[in-house]
Amino acid sequence: MRKLVLYTLMSLDGAVDNPGRYFVGSRPGEAPEFDAVMDDNEAKIIGAQDAVLLGRRTYEEWSQYWPTADNQPFADFINTTTKHVFTSSTPSESWSESVLVDELLAGYVARLKQEAGRDIGVHGSIRLAGHLLSADLVDRLELVLVPTVAAAGRKLLTDDLGVRRLALTRAERSPTGCVFLTYDRPGTE
Repeated sequence: MRKLVLYTLMSLDGAVDNPGRYFVGSRPGEAPEFDAVMDDNEAKIIGAQDAVLLGRRTYEEWSQYWPTADNQPFADFINTTTKHVFTSSTPSESWSESVLVDELLAGYVARLKQEAGRDIGVHGSIRLAGHLLSADLVDRLELVLVPTVAAAGRKLLTDDLGVRRLALTRAERSPTGCVFLTYDRPGTE
């Protein structure tokens, strides 16, 4: 069975939106500068994926940026990987390899996880990620904890999730002080 893997950058206080502001030298809204270890970490995670789930807002933003971006390895990955976009209306932009989904989340994701293939990724799409966590559909959390306090911003892990027991399966550090944490849902390691 395929695993649903949620990958996100997160400040020390749990903010996950606008990750560019967490890095010294990045301007708000800009993609952060990754060090070589962060690049390797991202390449390993996306290298195990052959599908991505996106929410409508992330799709709208990314479909305007990524088709012409050269931020590697993510640009090649996101432009050639099947994107399952959860939306109730047709987006204004088209983007290759996109499948529009107007179904209930839990049933669709459960069927997708049963299909043959590699991991299914969730990148960005914080609202969608929250729904996936609430429905207990996420098998693995790949967190990049950035050594910054954001003091504001949307949180991925909110009070309405309730208590969840996860197994820490990896903890590593990058030269710039980011910490890579991998948590698996018990029984899925």
